[in-house]
Amino acid sequence: MIKIYKKVETHLVTIDQPEADCWINISPPFNMEQLEKLAISLEVPFSYIVDCIDQYERSRYEKEDNAKLIVINTPILNEGFDLEDEATYITIPVGIILIPDMILTVCSVNNPMIEWFEKNVLKNVKPSDRNLFVVKIFERNVYYFLYYLREINKRISQIEKELNYSSRNQELNKLLHLQKALIYFVNDLRANEMVLLKVQRTDFLELKDNHDAKELYQDILIDNSQALEMANVYSNILGNMMGAFASIISNNLGHVVNRLTAVTIALMVPTLVAGVYGMNVDLPFQHSAHAFTIVMLICILTTVVFVVYFRKKKWL
Repeated sequence: MIKIYKKVETHLVTIDQPEADCWINISPPFNMEQLEKLAISLEVPFSYIVDCIDQYERSRYEKEDNAKLIVINTPILNEGFDLEDEATYITIPVGIILIPDMILTVCSVNNPMIEWFEKNVLKNVKPSDRNLFVVKIFERNVYYFLYYLREINKRISQIEKELNYSSRNQELNKLLHLQKALIYFVNDLRANEMVLLKVQRTDFLELKDNHDAKELYQDILIDNSQALEMANVYSNILGNMMGAFASIISNNLGHVVNRLTAVTIALMVPTLVAGVYGMNVDLPFQHSAHAFTIVMLICILTTVVFVVYFRKKKWL
């Protein structure tokens, strides 16, 4: 799907054909023939668009003739998008293509970052100011990383409370899915940081004469580093927590087995006595009028002796 936007006064309006100072957003579903025609008409390398559609494309940037490509990864909630990946959150690439008079964004999956730009009128920036537009995309991307990291922290705390009263594997599976999401975050935040630093060092966006944009870019670098540090800390905490709770569950299972074993032994002796007195041979007390009572007392006495012994050993 190809959507073409242009800012008119304070509104983003949709237009039918590309024109100067417009923003072209390409998102699923994809029509490859239509995309190829668009690439030819705008003199954009078709490989740029195809690369951005790849879900596993790494963060990078490059330039060919008058076209510049920047690929960054953005986080999304995995709501059935990738059924093979059970991570709660995953990252997907977003491509930004800069050409004279226009800017293109290519998303392999519909994501909240680009949707935010579509639903909210940009303040103090127009698609015509392409370099500042890209910086705003970087800023929003880091915002979503920080937002989802806070959500992950809340989920970890909630699952931790549930684990205090449960020894099921479901909670550990939830933690495992969050752990996978944090691994994705750490890797892609690090890759994004490298791209941001290279873009700054080479002045790829030509911001040297724009003091406000340079300050904003520096803030984005700081926020990205903060998000990376948060992801690393949460990942370490989660890893240690999973190990600790796995040990607790194993220890609880050992206690349960000990108790069941003690109960089995305590009941085994009375069963043995009852079995012996069930044989058709001469037995003590068989001619006594209180034989049944005596046998029951022996069973109860032996059970009490074993229970007291196991209580002293703290097996019950």
